[in-house]
Amino acid sequence: MSRSWSPRRRPRYVAPPRSLWRRLVDNGLAVIILGLLILLAARLDRVETRKTQGAAIVNDGDSITLGTERIRMRGIDAPEYTQTCRKNGADYSCGTLARQSLVRLIAGKPVSCTGWQRDRYGRLLGDCTAGGKDLNRAQVEAGWAVAYGDFESEEAIARAGKAGIWAGTFDQPQNWRDSHHGEVVEKRHGTLASIGDAVREIFRFW
Repeated sequence: MSRSWSPRRRPRYVAPPRSLWRRLVDNGLAVIILGLLILLAARLDRVETRKTQGAAIVNDGDSITLGTERIRMRGIDAPEYTQTCRKNGADYSCGTLARQSLVRLIAGKPVSCTGWQRDRYGRLLGDCTAGGKDLNRAQVEAGWAVAYGDFESEEAIARAGKAGIWAGTFDQPQNWRDSHHGEVVEKRHGTLASIGDAVREIFRFW
C-alpha cells in the first residue's frame, strides 16, 4: 500500500492590525508631507527669471539702472566708483575708468539684463548684454572687473595680459569696501550662494 505525500502548508503570515495611534501617526505624516509639497509647488513659480531692457544709466563698473530697475552685474566685481588703484608709482582713479569701460562696451546700445536673484539692497543680479555682447564677461576680459563667482578663466587671461587694473596694483573691491565703512558691501555670487538664494527665494514668504 502506497501512501501519497503532500508538502505541509506553511501558515500564512497575517500582519497584526495597526493600532489606532499608529494609524493616526501615519496619516498625520502623510498630510504633513503632502502639505509641504503643495507649499513648495506654490512657491516655485516665484523663482522665475526676470528680464528688463532699455537705455542704461551706468552707475559704476558693475552696476547700471534700466528704467526703475537697478541691476548689479552677476559674477563680477569692479572697483568702486571712488576707488583708487596704483600704477607706475602713482595713484589713479580706477573706479572711474572701470565705469568708462562699461560705457564704451554699451556704446549707447539698448541693454538687456536677465536674472532671478536680488542682493541685500534689492538690486537684480543680472547677466547683461548690449548689441549681442556679454557685458559681464567683457568687463572681466578688459581687466576692469575681477571674477566674483564666475569668469575665472577670463580673469586669468586679463591678469596675464596686464589688462586694466592688472597693469598695476589694487585692493580687491571687496577688501576696499570693507575698509571704507560707508560703502556698499557686496557678497560673492558663486554656486553655493546661488543655491542659498534659491532656497531663500522659495521660502521667502513663510
